[in-house]
Amino acid sequence: MPSKFLFSLLPCVRMVETESSFLKNGSILLEDLIASCEGKSSPIRTYSADELVKATNNFDPSFIISEDLSFKLFRGLLDDRSIIIKKYLHWPSEAEARSMAIRDIIISMQMSTHKNALKLSGCCLEFSLPALVHEDAAKGALDCHGGLGDTRSLPWKTRLLIATKVAHALANLHTAFPRLVIHRDLKPTCIFLDDNYSPKLSNFSLSITIPPKQFHVEDVVKGTYRYADPTYIATGYITEKTDVYSFGVLLLVFLMGRKIRAVDKSAVVEDLTSYVDANILREVRADEQAQQQLQAFLALALLCTQDGRESRPCMTDVAKELVRIEKSILHC
Repeated sequence: MPSKFLFSLLPCVRMVETESSFLKNGSILLEDLIASCEGKSSPIRTYSADELVKATNNFDPSFIISEDLSFKLFRGLLDDRSIIIKKYLHWPSEAEARSMAIRDIIISMQMSTHKNALKLSGCCLEFSLPALVHEDAAKGALDCHGGLGDTRSLPWKTRLLIATKVAHALANLHTAFPRLVIHRDLKPTCIFLDDNYSPKLSNFSLSITIPPKQFHVEDVVKGTYRYADPTYIATGYITEKTDVYSFGVLLLVFLMGRKIRAVDKSAVVEDLTSYVDANILREVRADEQAQQQLQAFLALALLCTQDGRESRPCMTDVAKELVRIEKSILHC
């Protein structure tokens, strides 16, 4: 009899936990929205935990399309359409994970109007940690093309187009909002591709804002090895040039078609030279204009990854240069 009584109470316990999570997550989200968006933000749909559980067959591992230390991405079906659900894990701690999830929601909301950002459809506040619901990107993350950062299956012109559109999304992140926002963890796994190979920038969980009238902010070092700005690693100072360095590394990845083996500049350049000669130049050997594009692209990548921040361009100028390269305005 007692066991039956306890069993009958389980739905009530779950309901209390769900309501408690909703109130806790909702209050923090609202507080951060007011602080980050100056009280102005576009409304988004709130999903119930039951809806997301049903969409993913109770978060069945077979629905996972990508994962990180702090979250798992599931592809589910909701209202007869495919969606991506981002479910955060209790890492490195519940408080930190909640902060990352809410930051991701807020910046994803702000970026959702940009055509090259992964649109946020809504969120669920009923789990212990908030979950994000994104539009689907049919071809998945960029790293799905043969491994982390592997773009060898993509033609050179497609890589160039992806790089150009990501640059515009990142420049928008830096300039379109009341406070300058730094992504801080740009890498191939943050970029999704739709049916037309159009990129969608995502994962703003480590993003940070720079206060008005300031040029940098100091914080503990976070990010991904090989993509993180060495100046930021050494000083803890974050500026818009922190993202520029990471984007430059991403350009090198696009150029080589795979992840970079080493951070050492001489090793990277040596690796690049042999790979480009053996692969991409062969692809565009008969196309003089494409070879010019390639050389300009490499020069831009190396400029973005200069050791001194003052030598790196801003993302707006990087985006303009990539448009110039894409249109082959490279006449002598």
